[in-house]
Amino acid sequence: MYWVIGSFIVIAMMGVLAVADKLPLPIDSLLLENASTSILTFTLLLLTLVLIVLSQLYIPSANTIHPAKNFSHHATFASRIIYFIVTVLLAIALIVGSGIQALVSHQQAEATKITEPIRVQALVRIEGISDSVYAAAPDTGYRQVAIISQILPLVSNMTKQDLDKVVAEYGIKLNNSLSNNDIEYQFLSQKISNENSQDKKNIQANEYRVLLNAYPKKSAKQLSKSSSDKSTKRKPKKDAKQNQITDLNHLQPGDTLFMTLTIAPLVTSEQALNNPSGFDSYRWLRGRHIDGVANILATSSSVLPANYQVPQAGSNDSYLTRLRTTIDQGRWQLREHFYQDWAANTATKQQAKAVTLSLLTGDRSLISRETKDLYQLAGILHLLAISGTHVLFLAIVLAGMVVLLLNRFYPTLYRHIPRWHVRWWVMVCAAFIYALFTGFDVPAARTAWMLLAIGLARLTLLPISAMRVLFALAILMAWYDPYVLWQAGYWLSFIAVALLLKYEDGSEKQPLESNQSSTSYHKLLKRLWYSFKRLFKLQCWLFFALLPVTLLLFGKASMWGLIINLFAIGLFGWIIVPLNLLAGLCYLISPSAADIIWAFVIVIVNNLHELITWLTAMPALSDAWLYTSVNAAILLMALLVMLPWLLPRGLISRWLVLPPFSLLVMTVYANQQSLTTTPSLYILPTGDSYISAALLHYPVNNEKNTKAVSWLFLADHRPSDSKTMPSNLTVDKFSATLEQQLGSLAVSKLEGVIVQSSSSGVTDIKIYDKTSGALNPNTSELLPMVVAQLSQRLPVSQYWQAGRSERWSALQQAYKIKMDAAQKTATISAQSCESGKIWQLPNGDLTLRAMTGWSNIEDASVWNCTVAIDSSKPIQVINYQANDPLNSLPAKSLSTTVETKKINDQKLTTQANLQSRLIVNADTHQRLWKLWALLCVNESADIALNQTTWLGHSTSNISSEIISQQKIDETMTYDNKPLEAALSADILSKDNAQ
Repeated sequence: MYWVIGSFIVIAMMGVLAVADKLPLPIDSLLLENASTSILTFTLLLLTLVLIVLSQLYIPSANTIHPAKNFSHHATFASRIIYFIVTVLLAIALIVGSGIQALVSHQQAEATKITEPIRVQALVRIEGISDSVYAAAPDTGYRQVAIISQILPLVSNMTKQDLDKVVAEYGIKLNNSLSNNDIEYQFLSQKISNENSQDKKNIQANEYRVLLNAYPKKSAKQLSKSSSDKSTKRKPKKDAKQNQITDLNHLQPGDTLFMTLTIAPLVTSEQALNNPSGFDSYRWLRGRHIDGVANILATSSSVLPANYQVPQAGSNDSYLTRLRTTIDQGRWQLREHFYQDWAANTATKQQAKAVTLSLLTGDRSLISRETKDLYQLAGILHLLAISGTHVLFLAIVLAGMVVLLLNRFYPTLYRHIPRWHVRWWVMVCAAFIYALFTGFDVPAARTAWMLLAIGLARLTLLPISAMRVLFALAILMAWYDPYVLWQAGYWLSFIAVALLLKYEDGSEKQPLESNQSSTSYHKLLKRLWYSFKRLFKLQCWLFFALLPVTLLLFGKASMWGLIINLFAIGLFGWIIVPLNLLAGLCYLISPSAADIIWAFVIVIVNNLHELITWLTAMPALSDAWLYTSVNAAILLMALLVMLPWLLPRGLISRWLVLPPFSLLVMTVYANQQSLTTTPSLYILPTGDSYISAALLHYPVNNEKNTKAVSWLFLADHRPSDSKTMPSNLTVDKFSATLEQQLGSLAVSKLEGVIVQSSSSGVTDIKIYDKTSGALNPNTSELLPMVVAQLSQRLPVSQYWQAGRSERWSALQQAYKIKMDAAQKTATISAQSCESGKIWQLPNGDLTLRAMTGWSNIEDASVWNCTVAIDSSKPIQVINYQANDPLNSLPAKSLSTTVETKKINDQKLTTQANLQSRLIVNADTHQRLWKLWALLCVNESADIALNQTTWLGHSTSNISSEIISQQKIDETMTYDNKPLEAALSADILSKDNAQ
């Protein structure tokens, strides 16, 4: 009953959060406006206590001497019915109350969320430490949780100087004649609002918890003139945005200052489906109780005094808030200590220092994306977080030190307090202090609360197992904050600890056989072998047991984790973490001594990074990722497979796992094969509305098996005759995203990659130039360099590139575009994607034909390559969903001509042997299709086509005449916006039909 009720409580809360987040519920009719989560939590705890007491009182006692007394002592049939009814009612009340608790939390979150984007002037209070630092690189920025209040709509741009005037004139009036303790504050934002009430909407009564963002960027004008500025030897002007923003890295927790912001609501889970990585940012931010996002426009140069209080009801900080701020300031100061002389260190040493800081305080702000990807590939990303091991180890060490001191100087204390009481109280205090110092995340908080709960159970002599304590703690944390159920760390932490407890309970403790003839050397070898065997079994148990959960939460799992964790966990747990904690304790007394220990730790971490890089780069084991979409059915089958190991040993035969295991393997294999049985073109989200990526999956039936031919199409659709902002994508980020998407679609080899755009300057990317021996800042080719990185990880047979092929020779030599074919290293040569170039299957079922592209003309606007895909089977265009690739939805047709609607049925019934055409367009200038109309004939007139589909961007310059000539039946766009030429062709076809 205990496990059933607890499971239904968690399921009810998750279900309420999921439904309430997607469907509007009649909350007003439920009379929950004035409900309090604290009162509901107390009520649920009271109901739980009543249920526990009732279940304990009803335990029957055995009396074999006097059966009559035994019968009278036992409950009668009626009392059993009453007990059963009361228990069921209490259980239902707990489950329903848990759902109401989740609903009230959702209501409170909805009441404080930001609903519309608006530019505002606000008073910003920094909360905690930033998630990243504000650097000069375009891909790194400042992300910080903050509380904004005194909000006023912004009707005109305000510079840093304007904000300083607000602080001096309207914000705070300081009376210099008074002492520091008697400073008077006068906030006049209400006066400003009243003076401008006709033009401004006063929304200052609300407070919002937002995620501040600030990324240093150059404007498009500066990027276009960067080469001319360099040639004229003029010093480039500093970015105007950077002039308006103070040094954000020096903002401490608790600082308050004025900012102008652009606040916006959170991207919902439905809108996040186009996220290239499949990461649900909405749930992640909601789990941190973020009400919206805010981009920083300008900041005041001065920070308000530390004792300044926002003149608003309920704004006074509590003692716990002030304690948390003080702790966060200590974390910030420790980061500043690590950040000293940061630029003087090499990149490898910087990341070693960043990982060392993360292992000490949980601060990942200095860790680069490359290091996180390396740890994720190695399967040890969980080691970067402050886990329960860190907290428990520090608690054990401090408790041991205190006991040693008491044994030496004050042993008489044990006459009044047992020794284990002293150890327990020291461990609990150390665990809570260190958990607070590291941010009090779920793993650290779980360890601290579990130490307290297990100690209380031992004090009261209650027969409660550690597993029950863990499950009760998971439910209590969900009651306190239902949104914790949306955190991946919550599930991984509790499930991993539960598996560890189950493994320890079920493992057979086999002591080493004592042999008098064995030497100490042989005993040591046996002990080491036995320890390694237990560690390997434990690692395999954790890896395969957590595999379904990992795939469900992240969509992929690294097979490297099974190997690297064998030595990484021991290295981190017994060497790196203890030395790091020792240095942290020494830092409180002697920072110079701590720096010596940290220098040693940094060397170890740096060597570990080199070892992991060497291991993960081995070509024989390059396929390290496992991509499988997990749903409820797969989770159920995985649970059935693990059931004999979760239940007591011998209760269920372990041979019974064969049926569910076989069904699980067949289901996973069928899911992978379902992606390659239908001709499909997947539109892959890239994170940039102007850069497109599409994957063609075409099955080829052979005599032996069915294979799939895959082609990747990349294009940049920025209009060449308009000024648009450059892309924020980087080569590493874009190539890693494409690799993950291709892996989830079961693509291990590409027949070819077609870069349809010849434009340069998509992003500023520096590559190594062999001639000068330095970085060449003028080379800025995003898409070719993405192909370079992608071809190092996946075999690629062909590479078509729009534009002049000689432009890519230097790039190939600099970036070493290589592939692994038949254990040999071959270089991919870039073939020109020009009009008339053809590739087709031997049976002629699939043909790729370049329709446009003329690199022999001295005009880059006509170099882009549009490709026509002719196939014997219709190709379905699908919008890829990274979070659930198997349930990706077909792309919407934005226009379909009237003539097609009339003759569509006739085509399908009488001309079954006709081919279908899919045109993948990539023009950026109107000259391209004008030149095509002059030089080319309508090839579709000579080919018997069943249906023609056009896929491109809404900014395409294709004309309605070309659409009519090509007999395009339907049009689709990458950005799901209408195409003007298609709408014109639609109107024209309707007029002709009438």
